[in-house]
Amino acid sequence: MMKRHERALLVEREEDEMLCNGRAELCDRKYGNVTFLGAHDSFAHSPNPLALSRTQEVNITMQLDLGARLLQAQSHMNGGQLHFCHTSCGLFDGGLVEDYLRTVKTWMDKNPNEVITFIFTNPGNVSVTDVWKPLFEKTGMAELAYVPPSPVMSRDDWPTLREFITSGKRLIVFLDKGADNRAHPEEEYILPQFKMVWEDPYNPTDASFPCKVDRTQGPLPPTEQLNLINHNLNFDILPFFRPGFKFPDRLNSPRTNGMYSIYTHALNCAAIMANKNPNFVLTDFSNVGQAMAAVNFLNGFAA
Repeated sequence: MMKRHERALLVEREEDEMLCNGRAELCDRKYGNVTFLGAHDSFAHSPNPLALSRTQEVNITMQLDLGARLLQAQSHMNGGQLHFCHTSCGLFDGGLVEDYLRTVKTWMDKNPNEVITFIFTNPGNVSVTDVWKPLFEKTGMAELAYVPPSPVMSRDDWPTLREFITSGKRLIVFLDKGADNRAHPEEEYILPQFKMVWEDPYNPTDASFPCKVDRTQGPLPPTEQLNLINHNLNFDILPFFRPGFKFPDRLNSPRTNGMYSIYTHALNCAAIMANKNPNFVLTDFSNVGQAMAAVNFLNGFAA
């Protein structure tokens, strides 16, 4: 029979050998001190270059395999069920949210040392209680979802990646609209994004990626929130009309997802963030270019 001190040594050795999001060095870093690669409109994937509304070339499982740890998606009701769609389901229908969640759950079950973040948009203000939560519960994702100890978490309040993983609660879920009025925040895992995460301008068309605080809700100042940079370049086919008509810029994606472009964008936002790196780098065509290498660099690792 193994003695107590031997068991303690075994646990300590296992912790020393643990990888968190692929890196032992990340295990004891707080979530708010890590940069994660994000896939913008992760559901809108197609290998067809004529699918102008696509934002990704490879499917969700492959995005995760390539290193994306933030999955972003926009939701719409379609035929009485919640779908992920790009602007409208007539433009690009990514299918049922339930199917999407099952796909990610399968991947997470196979990769137990990975911390994943969802940022979902809810333009129709679909009910969290009646629609969103039942889907998370039905697919088993609720069992993985983290519930913060306070209604609003500052950047420094979050657990380490090791703590997420060992607790089994390694999915962080943000919703841009509809999660504000939580009756029992101590029980809620669908979190109000803009109380804890700010974004710079979305749908950018300027390849120099100037930075400013574009969307936030407070009560925390931006320096105390997590932050997301929208590093997904678009081209406007009707630039002389406003608001124009924008499509993801696949042609320039190797440069957009390059080391220099991502690092420059991070520097542009650093002044707002007290010289801290962004938490989330949201990209189109995440399989193209050097996006994961750039994120590794921002985390202090050799690209």
